Amino acid sequence: MTGIVLVALSAVVFSVSGVLTKMIEADGWTIACWRGLIGGLAVIAYVEYRRGDTPRSHAFRLGLRGWILASVGSVASIAFIYAFKLTYVANVAVIYATAPFFAAGLAWLAMREVAKGRTLFAGALSLLGVAIIVSGGLGVGKLPGDLLAVAMTVGNAAYIVLIRKFADVPVVWAGGASALQLFLVGALIGTPFDVSAQDAALLILFGVTFAAAVILWTEGTRLIPSAQSAILGTVEIPCATLLAWVILKEFPPIVAVLGGLVIMLTVLWHAAIDYQQEKRGDLQ
Repeated sequence: MTGIVLVALSAVVFSVSGVLTKMIEADGWTIACWRGLIGGLAVIAYVEYRRGDTPRSHAFRLGLRGWILASVGSVASIAFIYAFKLTYVANVAVIYATAPFFAAGLAWLAMREVAKGRTLFAGALSLLGVAIIVSGGLGVGKLPGDLLAVAMTVGNAAYIVLIRKFADVPVVWAGGASALQLFLVGALIGTPFDVSAQDAALLILFGVTFAAAVILWTEGTRLIPSAQSAILGTVEIPCATLLAWVILKEFPPIVAVLGGLVIMLTVLWHAAIDYQQEKRGDLQ
């Protein structure tokens, strides 16, 4: 039960990201800088707390593979921030839900890992849903944001595959290093000290929620099956959409809603089957 609560909470906390990004008036690189600093420091504190008797030099060692993983995460993160700036919150949240299917395709390319037939079918349906959402952005100026959401999703799919390929890399610390990378680059490109008092408060909250979501997800996924974690992760979609509607008065056009329904139902169908097979102990 603890794992379920933690993963569900991580999805709820993560769903706040879109609304916060929209509310902050600063540019994307400034947001990345602040979130990177606060989130990175929080992850450092968490890794230090969790390392126990592990030598600090080992707990915080990344190596080349770790820095590759962190860099992929950094690129995906800045695309994530600008996607929220340029399109509907719901579009980004729904497109991001297709990451496991993109990951299946990348895993085949990188490791010749053969996906199950239903995963390929679910991936095709999800791509259809993404195409419907992107088509909805053509006439309303949201296409750049939708395409950035796709790029962000592919980046996160690559991150998922690299986690499996680089099994010896400390994943949480790689996430912290990714955040610190964004802090350094954002400090050079953005204007981190030229923000209003309201933006400063929102930026701090953004960094804290990012770190909290990462930590809650990490602790929760240790305790429950991966398929159950995937199902609970979909909680982010309705939460993000509801928050955007209530706080920002933002609701995507009907075409994007239809595409989102295709994706959400597909993800839930696929994850539910995986969960039933994990319970029976025969997930291949």
